[in-house]
Amino acid sequence: MSSEEKLMSQKKPAFPVTDKLNDYLVEHSRNIKIPIFYEDLLRFQGSIVVYDKNDEDTLWVRTYYSEYDREEIDLSLKKVYTILHSNGNEDTIKYLNIDAIDYCTFGNSKPFRVKVRNILNDNYIYFYVKKTDASRIYGLELEHILSPDNLNFLVYKDTLIEEHIAGIPGDVFIDEMLPTCTDAEKAQIAKEFVKFNERCMIRLLGDMRSYNYVIVPVHDFDHVVYKIRPIDFDQQCFEGKFKVYYPQFFKENFKMVDMVSHKLQESSIKQYKLEERSIVAKRMLSSEDRINDLIACMIDDHISTSKNIAQLKQEIFNFTHDVEFKRCTNMGEILHTALGFVKQNYEDVTTK
Repeated sequence: MSSEEKLMSQKKPAFPVTDKLNDYLVEHSRNIKIPIFYEDLLRFQGSIVVYDKNDEDTLWVRTYYSEYDREEIDLSLKKVYTILHSNGNEDTIKYLNIDAIDYCTFGNSKPFRVKVRNILNDNYIYFYVKKTDASRIYGLELEHILSPDNLNFLVYKDTLIEEHIAGIPGDVFIDEMLPTCTDAEKAQIAKEFVKFNERCMIRLLGDMRSYNYVIVPVHDFDHVVYKIRPIDFDQQCFEGKFKVYYPQFFKENFKMVDMVSHKLQESSIKQYKLEERSIVAKRMLSSEDRINDLIACMIDDHISTSKNIAQLKQEIFNFTHDVEFKRCTNMGEILHTALGFVKQNYEDVTTK
């Protein structure tokens, strides 16, 4: 049995959007009427496999539609693009072309990936069309509030539109690019992995195997700084094993973990963990009303099983020795207590 099979208990079901969560999305301009639904894209007539530059199967297929459907779908997807990336003004639609609609059968979300090209300059961008899942929406919104990066997404009825998060897939980077990085770059990536590991644990985002995050190179003066961003938010507050929320425990990340042990001293690792907790606490304080509203939705929601809830609150109690975790009755309360634990520790230090 592989490490992820030991860590991951079962395939996670999709959870419906509650009225309270829907109200939250409306209030924060996440729920906007769009002209196409996920089911509309399932009407494709055929498909071909999409291969990468090494002629390996990407697990995506390029879809083909009837001439009538394609015309309608293309126009609707262009409208979705304008809603997602601007104010919905349709004057630019004549300059847009839908180059490809790809479908992925791998994983839980079975997304469609839409490639939109500006015909005036050949610049292109992707976005994704998925079925709604409350867990994924909570994950996206928590990432938007608590991470260094903002996220753009829309929800309408049973359809979720997500912007593309650009970067090098973690598994590709680890296999093809990490070996050629300089020692200084490896030390910087190790630092980022420690912070990424801590951030996922704090906000209970699970299943960060290497293909579920990207490495983003940022050019800064005379060197490159590497950032790590999650791209899959399916496993927000579902699993019962606390280790699932630590990227370090997945075998796909072994080379990253090994690099951390070789490039960073224990004192540096502790420092970077403390830095990340402090940054997350600051973000919570600066967005206190919004995070409280979101957590209130989670507390009233059902996004996991009673078995997972019981296991996770016990394992986090064993880690923190905070009795508040034992009083939790659902995943929303567990996350609320976890974030409160981090914020309280930060406030205790800063008020001394």
